[in-house]
Amino acid sequence: MPRVIEDTCIACGSCLPECAFDAISEGDIYVIDPAKCTDCGACEPVCPTNSIHPA
Repeated sequence: MPRVIEDTCIACGSCLPECAFDAISEGDIYVIDPAKCTDCGACEPVCPTNSIHPA
């Protein structure tokens, strides 16, 4: 099950370098592409707003 980013995301960018599969896209809030996400969870602990969680 891929991860998702909630609307509490502040688009700080701390999750981007953690994703080895380039599944996270920048924007007003960041978005995780479920087709690319392997649910490794590397992005979740670096999120300062705890906006990333399993879908």
